[in-house]
Amino acid sequence: MAGGVLIAVAVVVLACGVGGAVARRLGQPAVVGEIAVGILLGPSLAGWVWPAGQRWLLPAEVLPHLGELGGLGLVVFMFLVGLELDLGMLRGLGRAVVVVSQASVWVPLACGGLLALGLYGPFAPEGVGRAEFVLFVAVALSVTAFPVLARILTEQGLYGTPVGALAMACAAVVDVVAWCLLAVVVAVAGGGGAGAGLWRAALAAGFVAGMWWGVRPLLARAAERWGPDRGSGVLVGLFGGTCVAAYATEALGVHALFGAFVFGAVVPRGVKAVERAARRMREFAVPVLLPLFFVGSGLRTDVGALGGGAAWLWAAGVLGVAVAAKWGAGTVAALAVGQRRGDAVLLGALMNCRGVTELVVLNVGLGLGVIGVELFTVLVLMALVTTAVTGPVVRVLGARGSGGAEPGR
Repeated sequence: MAGGVLIAVAVVVLACGVGGAVARRLGQPAVVGEIAVGILLGPSLAGWVWPAGQRWLLPAEVLPHLGELGGLGLVVFMFLVGLELDLGMLRGLGRAVVVVSQASVWVPLACGGLLALGLYGPFAPEGVGRAEFVLFVAVALSVTAFPVLARILTEQGLYGTPVGALAMACAAVVDVVAWCLLAVVVAVAGGGGAGAGLWRAALAAGFVAGMWWGVRPLLARAAERWGPDRGSGVLVGLFGGTCVAAYATEALGVHALFGAFVFGAVVPRGVKAVERAARRMREFAVPVLLPLFFVGSGLRTDVGALGGGAAWLWAAGVLGVAVAAKWGAGTVAALAVGQRRGDAVLLGALMNCRGVTELVVLNVGLGLGVIGVELFTVLVLMALVTTAVTGPVVRVLGARGSGGAEPGR
């Protein structure tokens, strides 16, 4: 058993490392290659071309262990996402951030809800209520990948530009709203009817309030005493705090990832010991543990399950609605607040990037049983395509001189 786990981990980590390197050579963020490798190692390719080899590399008895390790990497990743959310970036951007971010959430949410009404018949698992199915699909189409967006902007030299700052601020707001909405979906899908869902949502709000007004000041005071020689202690404390926060929200019936995300959001910024600890967590969790999550997603993604043309037509419809709603809403909202046309189109394209955040949301939905394998596959492919097109679009628009307008003008 131990040998099988070690072989599987080695295969996954090395394969995703190669996939990430290839993606970077092609001008894509590494996560595109890692997601693609995860899909290729699953039934969509490896299980179809060489089923015996796929079962030997990733036998069924080791998959629960890979899932646990990948889940731990995902908890750490969500802590890092929360840590990267600097709400101070919202200062000075005002109306532009409010208009663009809210349009980038609520327009895709509404369009996704309408699309979900049509998807419910052919794709909803048996016994799943219409309300939680529609709400989940709506949330899935409203997501923007904040961490992937930051890396694309950095690689394209747009991170410090006005349009880059506006994109990051809008993505931060979208991430917060999307995770709050997902917490509501998890609460509703947890059973007990709307009353139980509202109660869990209230518990989640109480958790956020306690973390913000209780834990955050304590961490801020403690950070004043964290010197450069406290690196290992801070690392242990942050990792332990992440796990405890994740357990707390899991116990509340929301989701473990929500707690990790909130804990990251309340950790003090600008502290060298925190930055060093976060860097060490990232250097291990992202290249080693997170690929195990990608492969877990890939094993659940089965392109062959889509079968005939009807499912593929629905897949094309999902992709079309996702792109039109997110990109279109972001572009129109940016034009409404006075952005240049090129910057507005660029901003809409950046809001359309979904990346690993979308995979997290989809795995939550599949784990809850709100969606089945077919719709999971459709939405994973949508996430892969919308993430992959972001880099080339940003390069083209950046080459045309985008990125120089003042936010909100």
